[in-house]
Amino acid sequence: MGQLIVSDKEKCNLSYTCVRVCPAKAIKIADKHAQILPDRCIGCGQCVVMCAQGAIRYRNEVQNVENLIKTNSTVAAICDPAISGEFTDIADYRKFVAMIREIGFDLVTEMSFAVDLVAYKYKDLVDNFQGKHYITTKCPAVTNYIEKQEPDLVENLAPIVPPYIAMAKVLHKRYGDDVKVVYITACTSAKDEAKKFYHTDGHIDSVITFVELRDMFAQQGISENTVEFSEFDPPLGRKGGLFPISHGLFQAVDINQGLLEGDIIITEGRTNFLQSIKEFKSENQLNQHLDLFYCKGCIQGPGTSKGGKKFTRRSQVIKYVNKRMKAIDAYQWRLDIEEFKNLELSRAFKTKDKRLPVPTKAEVDVVLADMGKSRREDQLGCGACGYPTCREFAVAHLQGLTDYEQCYTFSIKKLRAYVNKVNAANEKYKKTQEALVKSEEKARNEEGLAREAAETTTAMLNKLRAGVVIVDKDLNVIEANRKFVDMLGDDAKEIAEVVPGLKGAELKSLVSFHKVFATVLQSGQDVLDRDVDYADSIFNVSVFTIKRNEVVGGIIRDLITPEVRKEEVIKRAQDVIKENLETVQQIAFLLGESASKTEKTLNSIIEAQQLGETHGSGK
Repeated sequence: MGQLIVSDKEKCNLSYTCVRVCPAKAIKIADKHAQILPDRCIGCGQCVVMCAQGAIRYRNEVQNVENLIKTNSTVAAICDPAISGEFTDIADYRKFVAMIREIGFDLVTEMSFAVDLVAYKYKDLVDNFQGKHYITTKCPAVTNYIEKQEPDLVENLAPIVPPYIAMAKVLHKRYGDDVKVVYITACTSAKDEAKKFYHTDGHIDSVITFVELRDMFAQQGISENTVEFSEFDPPLGRKGGLFPISHGLFQAVDINQGLLEGDIIITEGRTNFLQSIKEFKSENQLNQHLDLFYCKGCIQGPGTSKGGKKFTRRSQVIKYVNKRMKAIDAYQWRLDIEEFKNLELSRAFKTKDKRLPVPTKAEVDVVLADMGKSRREDQLGCGACGYPTCREFAVAHLQGLTDYEQCYTFSIKKLRAYVNKVNAANEKYKKTQEALVKSEEKARNEEGLAREAAETTTAMLNKLRAGVVIVDKDLNVIEANRKFVDMLGDDAKEIAEVVPGLKGAELKSLVSFHKVFATVLQSGQDVLDRDVDYADSIFNVSVFTIKRNEVVGGIIRDLITPEVRKEEVIKRAQDVIKENLETVQQIAFLLGESASKTEKTLNSIIEAQQLGETHGSGK
């Protein structure tokens, strides 16, 4: 049938209210939401009631009840007497009895008769006291808590079935074992407890809450205006109708609980329940029986409508019982009690120890230190985490129920540290951004300067009368001047129109002497004044390193052109003068002034050559 209490991750906002009210440490904070631990849960439903976001809910059994009604079996409803406190909006109890019948129930009974029966069993325990004090077992959440959290007290649980199981036994005896039984109650814990009796004569087929009952009314359009009066099916109870409120169980059999004569402590509510259990276990002075409700009576159970006023509901229950007491046939009631007084109403309990290991003080101190709470003054115990003290929170952490982020002060400190870190990062980012802006501005300026330099270089290269080409290590052209393009002919000019400066072109596809460039790239040694044949011309090629093994440049001159030829003749004559002058200087030691005559003679030759070219160009 599924887990009794479940949480919705999407709705949970980590308010920790559920942790605060859970008496069994059955809620673990993990994966950013509250998770219910079913093996520890006692089904009290307080987390359901207290969760403002509606992120926790109990198992809904409406569909199961509807399926039972659709069968051919007789289906009986057992109404918790707290129903009169729930339906304060209905003027006469006979109306909600009729409304329940309208849903499809064949029998509608009241649990108060079973309370009368069970109360006599408790009276026997009190009257035949043998030195052992008992804790009443009328409340499923109480018995669940003791079985799981206080196993040492299991022997003190009164060995008596809860009233709704007793009523199921009555129904099966009177109407047949095959009758399907549905318990309508304010209690959520009964949904699981009923399963413990499924294979007994007190078996119950489903348990729904008053809230679920209202949902069924709404779904089927049933209201007090759509039905006529109807009475509960017998057997009927008397004072057992007071069961939902404190003292109700024992008042059913007129057990005196005055302050001086009484030997039963009767209390209700989570805080009183836990405190009474603690003192019952440890205080020698508390030599009394305990009659406990986990909730503030069944009239305030988790299965009731929200917003109900406790004392208004209490008043309605009392008024209802008074009204019933006047109308009930006392003689018939005694006959019914006589008929069922020998029903087997005993039960046994099993220890289901779910206590968590208690960590040592040293282990707890380590956790507190990790949380920045080593000093006593730092252990505020604000309760925001769901635990009353920081030390109890640390214990729960060691038990695997919490994480550090659940602690408000720890989270604040962590958040502040994170904010400071973010602020520092933002400041660093701001400075980096400013530096980046400056760097970008500098880069733009440098890019502009580089562009200008490149444009200037290109302009200068284009002014040269010699061809200039610069290539990379793959012999791809980086830059070439206009003269170089002109020297290569029409094909190169067409390429240059598309790709200015032949940038990216392969040198080996342009000239046959590309190997000279490859040699310089590989060796790093410049090659100067090498004459090469190219088409119908002779090129003078000088290749030099710009970046070793990466970039080389070449200067190419066409020796066939007149201006180059004249320059080349002059240059080479000067080279001859230089070479001969060195030789003459050596001879001068022997011949004296013969060297100067030789120089004059050679200079005359040069001048004559220049004069001849001048006349030749003037023709």
